[in-house]
Amino acid sequence: MKNHLYKNDLPDGLDLGPIVAIDCETMGLHPHRDRLCVVQMSSGDGHAHLVQVAQGQTTAPNLCAMLTDPNVLKLFHFGRFDIAALQNTFGALTAPVYCTKIASRLVRTYTDRHGLKNLLQELLNEDISKQQQSSDWGADTLTKAQIDYAASDVLHLHKLRDKLDVMLAREGRDELAQACFRFLPTRALLDLEGWPETDIFAHA
Repeated sequence: MKNHLYKNDLPDGLDLGPIVAIDCETMGLHPHRDRLCVVQMSSGDGHAHLVQVAQGQTTAPNLCAMLTDPNVLKLFHFGRFDIAALQNTFGALTAPVYCTKIASRLVRTYTDRHGLKNLLQELLNEDISKQQQSSDWGADTLTKAQIDYAASDVLHLHKLRDKLDVMLAREGRDELAQACFRFLPTRALLDLEGWPETDIFAHA
């Protein structure tokens, strides 16, 4: 396993394949206030590719081409936040997508523990550390601990998707999950446009 760190964009010619796991690190949880700092990706081969985003950066042509490629499925855990952060920074709406948190909520109805750490422990018997989650991702130089943490958030998503897909099919909720995934980029846009806490489908 190797972690590759790039500045500002993915290198020319890098092909991460038809299914790419993606996660983001930001300065906080408010996309309009807290800037995007790192985008980490994996093709599922055990290697991670991290793009460090500069303060004020608004373009990343190679990264955005992959995010918007209709032939590349992007895997997230809580994609709603990451898709919004990427859209807010680069103006690139990520699609098509798959979210392991949504899949978990649809099929693991026997629990309210849907964090990535919980899923990996139960379904893959993998234990990851969340110690660096709240560290300073805007620093000019990332520590090895930060890089390893960022990588750990994407290295297992392919296998996790496989496990969740089996459960979704078994419970007859795979089509419902796909409908949710198709709506997810729109849900992220609603967040950015001012409806983060409003259920626009509610009667009240």
